[in-house]
Amino acid sequence: MRADGPDVAGRRISAAGRLHGVAGAAGGHPWRRYVALGDSFTEGVGDPVPGSPGVMRGWADRVAEELAAGQEDFAYANLAVRGLLLEQILSRQVGPALALEPDLVSLSAGGNDMVFHGSDPDKLAGKLETGVAVLAQTGATVVLFTGPEWASTPVLGRNRAKVAIFNEDVRAIAYRHHAVVADLWAIRQLADRRMWDPDRLHLSPLGHHTVAAMVLDTLNVAHSLQPMEPKDLPEGSWRQARTEDLRWAKDYLLPWALRQIRPHAREEVARRAKRPEAVQVLPVTGGLDRSPAVAEG
Repeated sequence: MRADGPDVAGRRISAAGRLHGVAGAAGGHPWRRYVALGDSFTEGVGDPVPGSPGVMRGWADRVAEELAAGQEDFAYANLAVRGLLLEQILSRQVGPALALEPDLVSLSAGGNDMVFHGSDPDKLAGKLETGVAVLAQTGATVVLFTGPEWASTPVLGRNRAKVAIFNEDVRAIAYRHHAVVADLWAIRQLADRRMWDPDRLHLSPLGHHTVAAMVLDTLNVAHSLQPMEPKDLPEGSWRQARTEDLRWAKDYLLPWALRQIRPHAREEVARRAKRPEAVQVLPVTGGLDRSPAVAEG
């Protein structure tokens, strides 16, 4: 079959189209090197590794562990750094990612811009597309993320309209560059508070597990992650909920917002990619070889 131009025939060889049929090969997949780009969401904040202070696991590690099953030559790097804005992610991570020559790339960015800086979602999308175009030109499968549905979260819920607009922009960008969309907005389980860290800004271990399963499903890769059916949460009184919301805003949201606006110089210097080199992933029973990872305090 010959591609006659940038229309129907050309779209038949898109990354999204190649995903279908992959699972037929004994649950295998075509990727051998995965690089994750982003901020705290991709770094895995909220999902600490037991016994390793400051080291985070997160959905991307969980995805890599599943992709490595039965693939001895599979390698994974995670360039994500907490607190970065979209332009910082693109300027600091796209170049190093290209140098690693991945055939699978995930990119999640823009959340900090909208939540803490009130950025225009359409302008953000324009910047995002610039980075996506560069990554897509390599032939790698590019995975993009929509923002989550924050309607039930105090303060963050006020950004719901902006997130919805940005999500539509992300879907359009994915269509134009044959990328794959991992749809956080569609995961209704994220309305469960147990999916979130106590700061309500980052996912909990259960949340990261749920996102990892969704990403693997989006890639049409068979995996061992079982969906968790959380029990109904006890209903608290309005007064109790309001008290918790105020405490959360004081203890978590305000300090976080201030750090985004005026980050300490020492913290800026200390911020490094979580897993800067593409290193072979050990079998799932042993977990990741974490020696190259940088522990974040």
